Amino acid sequence: MATLELVDLAKRFSKKVWGVKKMDLEVNEKEFIVLLGPSGCGKTTTMRMIAGLEEVTRGTILLDGNDITDIPSRNRGISMVFQNYAIWPHMSVYENIAFSLKLKKMPAAEIKQRVQETADMVKIGELLKRLPGQLSGGQQQRVALARALAVRPRLFLMDEPLSNLDAKLRVIMRTELKAIHQKTEATSIFVTHDQSEAMSMADRIVIMKDGVIVQIGTPDDVYFRSANMFVAGFIGTPPSNFFTVKCIYNNDKIALEHSQFTLDLDPKGFEELKEYNGKEIVIGARPEDLLVVPDSEAVFTEEILVVEPQGSHQVVALNLSETIVKMIVSAEAKVKPGDNIGLNFNRKRLHFFNKETEDRIHLKNEVE
Repeated sequence: MATLELVDLAKRFSKKVWGVKKMDLEVNEKEFIVLLGPSGCGKTTTMRMIAGLEEVTRGTILLDGNDITDIPSRNRGISMVFQNYAIWPHMSVYENIAFSLKLKKMPAAEIKQRVQETADMVKIGELLKRLPGQLSGGQQQRVALARALAVRPRLFLMDEPLSNLDAKLRVIMRTELKAIHQKTEATSIFVTHDQSEAMSMADRIVIMKDGVIVQIGTPDDVYFRSANMFVAGFIGTPPSNFFTVKCIYNNDKIALEHSQFTLDLDPKGFEELKEYNGKEIVIGARPEDLLVVPDSEAVFTEEILVVEPQGSHQVVALNLSETIVKMIVSAEAKVKPGDNIGLNFNRKRLHFFNKETEDRIHLKNEVE
């Protein structure tokens, strides 16, 4: 177990191309951190700098307070699992897991015990005599995990380790990875572009864009209190809907005027919007916070464009002012394309953003 601190960390590949522009991050002992963001945002580059596989252009990497920025990878006490597993095809499962332990000149009896314990933990204890070519993709991934865990690293790094697995196995493996983390308590950093993985596994999520951090927080933080429109539009399936409105304030109400509707708010709960009187802001509404209501209670009425059954629920798509709006309704709801439905907003769950900066407008009454 270890603490990790990245101070002003950056990586430049050429004069005009930065892989990582600036990373300041503190990872606590036993914490499971997920680096999340679209392709090219700098997640893997950050991971490789921590592991010592990528030279640092600027900044410092501290492990338990000690500067390891220029220490060779093999001497950092860090294990890493790669996207392509990187296990040796000519070695048995046992030999793959034992390889690093032999390099440490550990006694044979201790190696045997450690290999068996670790293999049992990742549920491949009965496969130790097989070669990687005799294993499924999921089993090969477990070998890679066991090899990394067997050395009991101070810091455990995982670079999109589940991306080559089929959808069902990915769900199973992320549950097992979280259980393994809870058992080993190894300080861990996990890289993914899959927000479902991040939300289900992380203690805290570090969301990156264009080589910088845009938000750090718990899964609830980034979902219910998205720092900006990028995060609100990246997190969630489907992601947030956005509506540009003009804010009109008077003594007894705040009116948010859209081209297709007007949403009235009680000023007592939304005092912070008063300073935007006469200006445009952006409403963010999660799909589950758009509500089907009788026409008499509707803020607006719209025709259903598409219905997407999802088993436990349905995703309903509408076309509002040339913008696709998606909402979630129950699996039992009788809805079909062409139906007109009345909609309202769950006002307690709305997000508000500054139209110019795209940053969140913080309210005192927002969900905690």
